[in-house]
Amino acid sequence: MSLHFQPTVLVGAIALALGTTSSVFAAEQKVAKASLDTIVVTASRSEQNIKEVPARISIIEPAILEQSPIKALPDLLKTDPSINVVQSGGYGQQTSIFLRGTNSNQALVLRDGVRLNTATTGAASIPFLDTTDLKQIEVLKGPASVLYGTDAIGGVVQFVTKTPEKTGAFVTGEIGENQTYKSIIGADLAENGVYAQIRGQVLETDGTPVFNINDTRDYSYDQKGYSAKFGIEKERYATSLDYSQNSGNVQYSNWGAFSSQDFENEIVNLKGRINPTQTIEINARLSQFKDDLDQVTSSSFVHSTTQEAEIYGKWNFTPAQNVLLGITQRNTDAKNQALDEDINSTGYYIQHQYQINNLSTQVGVRVEDNEKFGSHTVAQGGIRYQLLPNTSIYTNIGSAFKAPTLNDMYAFGGNDQLKPEESISYEIGIDQKLPLNILVSASAFYTEVDNLINSICIIDCGEGWLPTTIYQNQNIDQAKMSGGELTAQWAKDQFFINAGYTYVKTEDIKQDSELLRRPRQSFTVSTGLQNADYGLSAALVAKSKAKDFSRDIPGYARIDLNAYWNINPTVKLFTNIENVGDVKYKTVHSAGDQYYVNGGRLASAGVTFKY
Repeated sequence: MSLHFQPTVLVGAIALALGTTSSVFAAEQKVAKASLDTIVVTASRSEQNIKEVPARISIIEPAILEQSPIKALPDLLKTDPSINVVQSGGYGQQTSIFLRGTNSNQALVLRDGVRLNTATTGAASIPFLDTTDLKQIEVLKGPASVLYGTDAIGGVVQFVTKTPEKTGAFVTGEIGENQTYKSIIGADLAENGVYAQIRGQVLETDGTPVFNINDTRDYSYDQKGYSAKFGIEKERYATSLDYSQNSGNVQYSNWGAFSSQDFENEIVNLKGRINPTQTIEINARLSQFKDDLDQVTSSSFVHSTTQEAEIYGKWNFTPAQNVLLGITQRNTDAKNQALDEDINSTGYYIQHQYQINNLSTQVGVRVEDNEKFGSHTVAQGGIRYQLLPNTSIYTNIGSAFKAPTLNDMYAFGGNDQLKPEESISYEIGIDQKLPLNILVSASAFYTEVDNLINSICIIDCGEGWLPTTIYQNQNIDQAKMSGGELTAQWAKDQFFINAGYTYVKTEDIKQDSELLRRPRQSFTVSTGLQNADYGLSAALVAKSKAKDFSRDIPGYARIDLNAYWNINPTVKLFTNIENVGDVKYKTVHSAGDQYYVNGGRLASAGVTFKY
């Protein structure tokens, strides 16, 4: 890297951001707080008040997303206790997310409706996705295959991007430890329902070691990208075109060998809406997501492309009822040295919603026709009832599925006769407003998954591996996940406290054992003060121990700090210290006493200039 980091500069910036009083400017800025008035889009494909959703959905809000441009996406997702993020090191290293105990490829990841799960592994490349320009992250928990098709057994994680609301421009720069920096430049135009947006960003870091012993080398990561958005938003019609591209290089350990790979992901998203009458809305989308990995030291590569065309209509046939009817056509394509395959799939879905007074219901069904595994039907229903003025209860039941990936069918151990993984889930919950502006929420859930795809030995299956040993992917396992969530929120004036606790018990029924890398207990809490001029906050993330292949992964706790100061409407200073105690907590067992560990502490400071 060309940047020579000076710790004294960072210390001075942190002292400035933490130790200066505020001038009362930037009065137009607002600090978002989680509440029952939050608007979400993931649960029903259109804007909906979160208090009407008959399911548990949580929000990672703008106040968190805007704290640090350097903050990697895996670290942002850790703020939700229902998600266990397992990363084999720091920046750019392999990452898996386990939502409510389900597998990492059983959670669907979207960006403004665009599917980011790859055609090969079935999981999203979380460490390579940029966080620039996110408005909020919505985490819908529980099955969602009726609206979204395959992969949504554990739920949906959707990145909702910003739409320009006023004309302006900005430049942001942040510098941190380990020779880490990120810079962003952007401009917005918004006038009379027409908007345009452009962004460019660069991130570089020397990285940190990925192992606790033996290998002390730093594994670097760099990426750069840009995005552009243009749209028209009117009462009777709307259209938008969104393009983003992100590429870079990451160094990693390939079974102990020091390796590196280039990555590139690209999103094209064209959307349109028309309202021919006051009660009918028709939406259409054409999208493409490309995810390419190319090894630097060899000819190996993995290229994945997902294309989707979708049209759906919503008819409000009475003031209290609407019906949503849609069709999605999807093509997934994957290529590597030994694989060049694609799969076509078409989904047909219908959903009915009813809302009157204190009652909200949602019921739907989907038929998915896949050229490889045939037709599959799922259904879901939920109800939320305002029992008392301060008490709301809900329950839901739903089935979901995950189609076999191209890797499952055609890569090592491939089996093109695999059936989809199937699940059934049940949930019940309550939201209770208490005196002193306290909101408490609790829920209990149970999920059972059949036809789990697993690699098993079919030839020469002794205790030791032989050159003739052969493995094949088969539908053999069953698993179940049960647990509960408890959250509490308090806010008064500029002060706030948010806390969340999740307990998940997982079981491989066939093996009578606990599923790997799923801690039973997760706890998060954040507290501080925030207003239009300044803010100071702290956040704690804690996990209990989890099973791994041969050794348990110990539990851990980390504390993050953030502070900002809006000097005036043009200049904002901010500082962050991730993992204040520099805890090198273990994430994945490697061999013997060697574990993969996180990236440790990252202290940083930055500035934003707005015009």
